[in-house]
Amino acid sequence: MQVVKNIAVGFIVSFLGSLPLGFLNIVGLEVYGTLGLKAVSLFILGIIAIEAVVCYYTLIFANELVRNKKLMKWIDVFGIFFFLIIAFVFYNQSTETGHSSGFLQNYQGWNMFWLGVFLNCLNFLQVPFWLVWNLYFINGKYISIHKRLKLYYVGGTMVGVFIGMLFIIYFLDKISKQIAFLTDYLIPVIFPVFFVVMAIIQSYKVFQKYFSNKIHLEP
Repeated sequence: MQVVKNIAVGFIVSFLGSLPLGFLNIVGLEVYGTLGLKAVSLFILGIIAIEAVVCYYTLIFANELVRNKKLMKWIDVFGIFFFLIIAFVFYNQSTETGHSSGFLQNYQGWNMFWLGVFLNCLNFLQVPFWLVWNLYFINGKYISIHKRLKLYYVGGTMVGVFIGMLFIIYFLDKISKQIAFLTDYLIPVIFPVFFVVMAIIQSYKVFQKYFSNKIHLEP
């Protein structure tokens, strides 16, 4: 049962994390429109190759951080701001659609797998993204990383990234003439609100965990 839970949690967070209209998805849209499904699949696999390494090692590092109780208090507090930052990223990146048109002209002759690897190596935001999520899941006991269980979690995240990116690229391609709905409502409104709610929930958990008892003990 824990195997299924690890896979499901990894899949959900990576699927949601792949949905913002960021640079990699916009390039993927151009790859799909220009070279087709096989090319964009290779492009996403290249992204996953780097993502898997980042996810695995931030998971191990997060587990070490969880053992440091003093540090965890500040990490839990930072989690509130992290969710707010993610909400802002969803809102802000909705304005970037179309800025990478003609991008592939600069990389003619590149294998799409290696283009995905190269571009994701420049995606430095993935490190804090995975570190904070992994801390959140380990600290909240949503996942177990005992022995091989961590591999099921990482595997679930990679499947989520692949399906999430492929879904949004295909979706954008099909509704390119109606993109106003996506940019006006779904990405800048619904997803940011979701993560603001997550920040509120995290704030409540931090209060209950670190401050509630102190208030009750005061005369």
